Amino acid sequence: MDTFATYLIYIHATLGGIAFIAGFIAIITKKGGNYHKKSGIVFYYTMLFSALSALVIAVLPKHENPFLFTIGLFSSYFIITGYRALRFKKPNPKLLIDKIVSASMIATGIVMIIYPLLLIGKLNIVLAIFGTVGIIFATRDFMLFKNPKKLRKDWLKMHIGKMLGGYISAVTAFIVVNQFIPGIAGWLTPSVFGVAYMTYWFRKLKKKTGKTN
Repeated sequence: MDTFATYLIYIHATLGGIAFIAGFIAIITKKGGNYHKKSGIVFYYTMLFSALSALVIAVLPKHENPFLFTIGLFSSYFIITGYRALRFKKPNPKLLIDKIVSASMIATGIVMIIYPLLLIGKLNIVLAIFGTVGIIFATRDFMLFKNPKKLRKDWLKMHIGKMLGGYISAVTAFIVVNQFIPGIAGWLTPSVFGVAYMTYWFRKLKKKTGKTN
């Protein structure tokens, strides 16, 4: 079992490294262009399987890690919903899978906030922040699911926001594992820059939409 876990950890780290590079290429290349699409697909699959492998590692004997498990679910949510948002540009998409994924994120977010309180009697700041962010995004998903017209209008905003959320997870894992930034700052610094970049794109999309209306 230890050998299996070791191999799985190497696979997880390798996929995460590829996702880190592919995601960066997708960010700096022209949106909708060939390089963006190809690097985006590589990022999606490598990041998704890296996150899923983290879920397996976190439940293996001697490797049990509720923290890693919940972060794996958090990352998976953003990657899956970010990729599936591409479907929303077409009318009347089927939303069953999307609703299940978003509901799972809300449940995971609640666990991320409550579990440390039950386990050690105090709040874990990092888990609480990530859990709250996940709940906010997933709740907004359900609001959009009830409004097909707005869902179709906002597909690009959802795609960019969710995929950037997934990339923030990849960068955070890279920084924390390699201890480039110590303590809680290592967990939160990528989110600060990621949210700033996300805000830039949302404003750019808003201006573009305003010109076309």
